[in-house]
Amino acid sequence: MYEITYELTGIDTKTFYGVNNQYFNLLKSSFPTLKITGRDNFIFAMGNQETLDVLQQKLDDIVSYISTNNSIGLKDLENILKIKSEEEKQLVFDQDIIVKGVNGKIIKAKTTNLKKLVKESEKKDMVFAIGPAGTGKTYTSVALAVRALRDKEVKRIILTRPAVEAGESLGFLPGDLKEKLDPYLQPLYDALRDMIPHEKLEGFIERKVIEVAPLAFMRGRTLDEAFVILDEAQNTTHSQMKMFLTRMGMNAKFIITGDPSQVDLPPKQHSGLKEAMRILKGVHEIGFVHLTEEDVVRHPVVKKIILAYNAEEKRQREE
Repeated sequence: MYEITYELTGIDTKTFYGVNNQYFNLLKSSFPTLKITGRDNFIFAMGNQETLDVLQQKLDDIVSYISTNNSIGLKDLENILKIKSEEEKQLVFDQDIIVKGVNGKIIKAKTTNLKKLVKESEKKDMVFAIGPAGTGKTYTSVALAVRALRDKEVKRIILTRPAVEAGESLGFLPGDLKEKLDPYLQPLYDALRDMIPHEKLEGFIERKVIEVAPLAFMRGRTLDEAFVILDEAQNTTHSQMKMFLTRMGMNAKFIITGDPSQVDLPPKQHSGLKEAMRILKGVHEIGFVHLTEEDVVRHPVVKKIILAYNAEEKRQREE
């Protein structure tokens, strides 16, 4: 049996322990074979030497993170505790802000896989972000589009999404084209409102710097110098997905987001997203980022809901 004493230096100990010792309890639960106690700025631990060495490295990482950012969140701590390689550590500690939003809101990728999405988008012009609801794939994609527009890397942002519930036949709905599609693109609008002041956003939309384009109406267009986001791509058909992907013009960025487990198409129609993932997986110029329930950035119960549904769907498949 070995023991160590670790001193927390240069940081606020309240930040380290968390409200009601939430962070400290998570740290302890991550090392069930060690006996860990804390008193003020000292951490005491007893157990196997090899495990103690790992704990000491994690404590160094946590202190370093707090020193750099003057804070730490639950998701940040979870990511640090899960680090297994230098590459993962680099992603967790890369705190580059994507954009600063309305009222100074800082918008950055909150999980390791979302940071991979940012990196892939910087390296490749077309990226698929695939994962369940609540993982932040749409929000992060919109932030990347806003940054590209701000930095004059593109001249416009185009947002599109298949309106499955209306069968892409929007004519019977009241209002102009934008008003017809608005209900289906609300998550994208919500993200934009976090990142661009209201009057400026309205001006962008009026001048078509930011454009809402129904997927069915994009046929025949070539999208040059645009950052294009296709949301809910699991609800595209084969022909819609092929048509969309071939709209890509010069100096364009495409991000396609979707959740293959939530297809709302009629039973006899195959998801264009699932097909594209299979057909394009060997194209090196296209990036694929897979997010999981571990990347959920909504209320913690959302992660448990996803896990429960995944378990039920697995049970049904086995039956």
